[in-house]
Amino acid sequence: MADTQKLNEESLQMHAANHGKLETRCKVPLENGHDLAIAYTPGVAAPCLKIKDDPKLSFEYTWRGNVVAVITDGTRVLGMGDIGAEAAMPVMEGKSVLYKKFGDIDSVPICIDTKDPDEFISIVEKLQPSFGGVNLEDISSPKCYQIEAELIKRCQIPIFHDDQHGTAIIACAAVLGALRFVKKDISSARCVVNGCGAAGSAIGKLLYRLGVKDLIMIDSKGALYKGRPGHMDMAKEYLAGVTNKNLYKGDLAGAVKGADVVIGVSKPGAITADMIRTMNDKPIVFALANPVPEISYEEAKAAGAAVAGTGRSDTPNQVNNVCVFPGVFRGALDVRSSAITEEMKVAAVHAIAGLIKDEELREDYVVAGAFDRRIVPEVAAAVAKVAMEQGIARIKRDPEDIKKEAAARIAKNWNA
Repeated sequence: MADTQKLNEESLQMHAANHGKLETRCKVPLENGHDLAIAYTPGVAAPCLKIKDDPKLSFEYTWRGNVVAVITDGTRVLGMGDIGAEAAMPVMEGKSVLYKKFGDIDSVPICIDTKDPDEFISIVEKLQPSFGGVNLEDISSPKCYQIEAELIKRCQIPIFHDDQHGTAIIACAAVLGALRFVKKDISSARCVVNGCGAAGSAIGKLLYRLGVKDLIMIDSKGALYKGRPGHMDMAKEYLAGVTNKNLYKGDLAGAVKGADVVIGVSKPGAITADMIRTMNDKPIVFALANPVPEISYEEAKAAGAAVAGTGRSDTPNQVNNVCVFPGVFRGALDVRSSAITEEMKVAAVHAIAGLIKDEELREDYVVAGAFDRRIVPEVAAAVAKVAMEQGIARIKRDPEDIKKEAAARIAKNWNA
């Protein structure tokens, strides 16, 4: 593992030397009076009046067609918790950098200084004329569910809580690859998810949508099941109703006995070697707590895991949502979609999982890595195709053209 103290020191030096990671650049010439007249007054009135007559033209005449807002309230930033809006900015800047590098998408980091979900929703709703999409980030649960659901209702641009859906999409793609490697079918696989926060709940929902029939969700009180006493948030309530059909009421150790897949989205040490030894033949273990996983890759393999993975970049089979959000938004923006639907998320899962052919699968290679340049074009084309099929795309385009254009954008960025 990398020396954390050394990395922290290098990061502080880099952020201070550059005053952050983003800057604004001009895309058009401003060398003389004529240039100024076209870019600003009087010429700028022409696109303004066109947009006044047809607001959808803002996607064509301004950068709105290729810009995403990365927005947080700073209440759950990485593993640091509620550190506040100002302290969240380095992470939001980082996310914006990833959008540009991996998807050639412009991005603006926005940290809103309120913990009131209604106020947050109102502010974001009023910002939508400036952006083609919104990436919600690092918002504590359960209010993140309310915020996303309400914004989806109110807004005419895609709203995507990456901590939920980005993580879920790449985790599920990794599970599909691992199941293909061990030659097990998802419809008959028994899966356990430990952790029912934003990411864990989204993984559970997506696994269910992908066809997992035997699924148990575990939170700090044990298994979710229909009718469990005590309060459950809206995500847990839904999952309790559609999973755990046998009404198992125990803890993680009992749930993993005979399981084919266990996914941890919880805390270090939650999954033990002894638990893995009680799993079904050829067990699959994805320990995704960051930066310290529920069990290390090496320990999971030593305990008999046929496939193991973590969220870390220094072990095989990294589950990293940078594989997801650039491609999802590239596809959504390229057809000017008004939303990102459940079907678009499923399409993204299959696009990523399909990148590795059966004969290429290995125990240390069941999911494509973050620097695989095929990911964004494939995901973008798949997401755009579904948006058009669902009638939520403002324009129609050939998915193959979207794929080629995305590949060219990425090549330009990486060769720059």
